[in-house]
Amino acid sequence: MMLRRLVAVSGPSARSSIRCFFTNTQAREGCVFVDSVFPIQVGRFDPRRYIGNLRAEPLLTSLKQSLSAVKEQNFQVLSLDPHPKDGGVFVRFEYDSDSEEALRRIREAIEKQLTNNAQVTSWWSRRLNKVWTVRGNPWPEDMDRFASHMIKVSFEGPDVPQETLYSLLRPYGRISDVTEPTPVPSGTLRSSVVTFHRLRDATVARNVIHGFQVQGAGGTLTKLRCFYQYPIQAHVIRDWVSSHPRVVLPVLFFLLGTLTYIVFDPIRIFMVQGKMLDWFDLNEFTIYKWLKANTLERLYTPAHPSTLPIEEVWQERKDAKDAILAYLSDQPRTVAFVYGPQGSGKTIMVESVLKEVDRKTLVIDCRELQKSTSDVQLLSALAKETGYMPVFSFLNSMNNLIDLASAGLIGQKAGFSTSIEEQLQQILNVVATALKKVGSAHREQIEKEAQKRKKEEAKQQKQTKPPAASHDGRLDCVSGNGVISELGVGDEKIQDSTGDAPAESQEKQQEGQAAKRQKNEANISDPLPVVVIRSYASKGGMHREEIMNVVATWAARLAESQIAHVIVISDNRENARKLTKALPSKPLNYIAFYDADSKSALSFVEQKLKDTNAKVDLNREEIAYIERLGGRSSDLESLVYKVSTGVTIKEGVEDIINRGVRELRKSTFGDDAEDAKGLPWGREQAWAVMKSLAKEAQIPYHDVLLNFPFKGDESALRSMEEAELITIGTVHGRPSVIRPGRPVYRYVFERLVNDPVFRATQEIAYNNKLITAAVDTIKSCETELLSLKEIKGEFSGYLQFSDPSKDRAQYLLKKMAKAEKELEKLEQENDNLKKVLVKNT
Repeated sequence: MMLRRLVAVSGPSARSSIRCFFTNTQAREGCVFVDSVFPIQVGRFDPRRYIGNLRAEPLLTSLKQSLSAVKEQNFQVLSLDPHPKDGGVFVRFEYDSDSEEALRRIREAIEKQLTNNAQVTSWWSRRLNKVWTVRGNPWPEDMDRFASHMIKVSFEGPDVPQETLYSLLRPYGRISDVTEPTPVPSGTLRSSVVTFHRLRDATVARNVIHGFQVQGAGGTLTKLRCFYQYPIQAHVIRDWVSSHPRVVLPVLFFLLGTLTYIVFDPIRIFMVQGKMLDWFDLNEFTIYKWLKANTLERLYTPAHPSTLPIEEVWQERKDAKDAILAYLSDQPRTVAFVYGPQGSGKTIMVESVLKEVDRKTLVIDCRELQKSTSDVQLLSALAKETGYMPVFSFLNSMNNLIDLASAGLIGQKAGFSTSIEEQLQQILNVVATALKKVGSAHREQIEKEAQKRKKEEAKQQKQTKPPAASHDGRLDCVSGNGVISELGVGDEKIQDSTGDAPAESQEKQQEGQAAKRQKNEANISDPLPVVVIRSYASKGGMHREEIMNVVATWAARLAESQIAHVIVISDNRENARKLTKALPSKPLNYIAFYDADSKSALSFVEQKLKDTNAKVDLNREEIAYIERLGGRSSDLESLVYKVSTGVTIKEGVEDIINRGVRELRKSTFGDDAEDAKGLPWGREQAWAVMKSLAKEAQIPYHDVLLNFPFKGDESALRSMEEAELITIGTVHGRPSVIRPGRPVYRYVFERLVNDPVFRATQEIAYNNKLITAAVDTIKSCETELLSLKEIKGEFSGYLQFSDPSKDRAQYLLKKMAKAEKELEKLEQENDNLKKVLVKNT
């Protein structure tokens, strides 16, 4: 507004003045451009323009006063048109001569006058004002087109050669480059780009030459249109990126990965450390502990249960506890695999041992991971278990979309999306780095404490050491001690009473030092953290295989690199196969948990009943029923719960057995024949094992494996073990015996075997398999006998002394007779069993 007001005062309106010097009238009007009056605006938010607006009025007034002193060629100012965006002012004037020499003299006179009057020079530029004759029709617009070193000169007519452009624009400043006109679409003016060395030179050239007509190719006049050209044009980056996806996408993905590695991974490592070191646990804050000790604990004292320690109730687990402690006291060279049936108390024992040794522990529960139903949920669950934050699970689906888009753009996937195993491995790699830092920090803390303790012990020994006794030999001269009195020479040190220690005490001291040194060597592994992997199972969840493979590989790497002690807890020994493959050169440290004996189980039930204020005095019948449950703590806990609700011990045990009967009948044999096809074992195989275990507490493993109906099929027995139908005992690592999966299953097997209808059904199916095998044996013997008959007839002349075919035929006849008797016996049994079914229908 201020600039418009100044222009109006100095002459006609700004619009009329612009229109005036756009035309070349016969009134001998001219126009010059005075530069360095305002700062050149280089952007929309250039703060200098606000200062220039404040100084515009005095600057234009001073400029007008200086111009009024010019009298060359009857010079008279018509108007001043400021153009602050390009830093200058257009001066429109009239004079009384039409020669070019007159314009030159007027320009020199104005420049001389401005040089003498330094008030027009602005504070932001030390350059004196220069005056330039306007040769074209300038366009003083106020759009967001700001000054640049580069000017795009468009040709409205034939092209102008580089030499002509250079000679036309060089007087305004040094030129760095002039480009050739480039091909353009039809309807668009061809152009060249002129690059000036200085910004002010480019602004002067643009305002003076715009609209000037110059002779082009072929002698035709060409009108020049000048615009600013920016080094980085609008959307040039976007256009280049869209036109070069093969280069941009890999670079973009690399930068994103680098950003994740540099920025987010250190944060994630810090969060995992915080989870292990309890940095974010409110219960570990000092002020919280103080407030709790001085408020809640004074007002309320929690009642401690009278339950006996675990070691007193479960004497059988002492060996397992010692094995875990021995593993933790040594450097980790392998993985400790703790296995035992559900309810055997292995998890509670591991937790109690870790609490006793007071080691930093990271617990990963595979059961929580197996609950996930998608990749995103699995990654989030693992991140939650390990403290891995931040995690961007939603990017997983975006990565797949990016791969699809890149496949459409460049013809191949960008490789940005990774498999679920690789993503799990990336999280666990970060956790491994955090574990290493936790161990290092703990080791430094222990070393500092050891050095401090060593200094205190040395200081204490120095303070408690008695002064050494001495003897002055010169006193012998006075006392007259014979020859010695003549040889008395100064002080002689003698030993104190402590210095005459016998050799035995020195040996004891050396033994004590050796024991202390051995203890220090044993404590080298104390700084290492402990990783506990719970519920490591080969069944359940859609990501079962991925979880087992990745966790096994990661656990093996932690143990081999001695980053942490790794304890894997599982319900089945067979689940150790993945770990064994991950550690092919080192055996696993197997730690087994078994069911307690009857005495310990009875003590456990009595203690639990005492805690619930229930009846404790047990008679012989009740003790006998409790012994049916064996030492499985889950069944014993279930019995205690039933008794606490008012059920008798006999009824509670019977209910547990009946429930087992219903569960095994469905899970082991299926509801029907179609359902049984989906089982990993055959009905006849399950029935054979169940019938044998109903008679004996354990049966030989290889006796079952080699005979019918298994015939060496070890996978069926392994599947039964995984389903906890049976338990396979080992001796020196090899299978030895087969026991029921739970102690109560022996009585469940008896109930199933003693059920006449169920027994008849399974026996008929079992006998049918044997009948089929017998029929096949008879047919094969008949076929071979016919072949032997042909051989005997063809080679009868050669069999003078011995006839092997006859021996073979006798063997086949005996075998066929045996099979025939077995067949008749089985068919008779089936007939009797069918009568049982008819009778019990």
